[in-house]
Amino acid sequence: MRRCLFSLFLTGGILVGNGQGLKSEKYSYIDGALVRGDSTHPALSLVFTGDQFGDGAKHIRRILKKEQVLASFFFTGNFYSNPKFTRTIKKLYSDGHYLGAHSNKHLLYCDWTQRDSLLVSQEEFKQDLLANYGKMKAFGIGKENARYFLPPYEWYNDSIAKWTGNMGLILVNMTHGTLSHADYTTPEMKNYRSSTEIIQNIVQYEEQNSTGLNGFLLLMHIGTDTSRTDKLYHYLEPLIKHLKKRGYQLQRIERLLDGN
Repeated sequence: MRRCLFSLFLTGGILVGNGQGLKSEKYSYIDGALVRGDSTHPALSLVFTGDQFGDGAKHIRRILKKEQVLASFFFTGNFYSNPKFTRTIKKLYSDGHYLGAHSNKHLLYCDWTQRDSLLVSQEEFKQDLLANYGKMKAFGIGKENARYFLPPYEWYNDSIAKWTGNMGLILVNMTHGTLSHADYTTPEMKNYRSSTEIIQNIVQYEEQNSTGLNGFLLLMHIGTDTSRTDKLYHYLEPLIKHLKKRGYQLQRIERLLDGN
């Protein structure tokens, strides 16, 4: 049996906070954040984040509806308060998708090269996140039905995880192993990845690892910079069809992680 990358992850961890922290030896954690659900069950969650771009929203929503899939969307306060996206948010909510927090101002919490070096205080973190939830409230979304929080830039440390727990929330992050999140890259970047390359990487990872994409939080973006014309969301329909053919259930994040 091939050695999976996730054997390097901390498993069986406990998230601090509201007394409902998720506990399972089948789950995976990194620095206090839940990054993968049950690795023994063929189910995953499609996760989309958004801050300043939302060009893929109409297409993504149409495909999800066509394929009868519920996904999870994490937006910043910037996104929730942008009039251009009001209609999108309301439609995603009415369709039954999970809508969560991604910070208010898309802050960078810790240094890129020194992860333990915080760039925000606990109070700054708290006030920014509360502001995010404040803007979600305008759409009828409260902390009680959006307790999963995905950090901006998908970058955090154990202090951020602890502070999140202290607010009665659960810090989650994308599952590493595929290049799904690389859809934000643009051609001039050294780490640019084409959509074809990303899809091939997802398929290859699923085929070559014994636990496949079980429990995955497969993260993509609801929109990207205009300089990236090769949009990954145009490949969403064949990706979903492939995942279904492989036997995966595609679920909202709370259904995937705690069965609710």
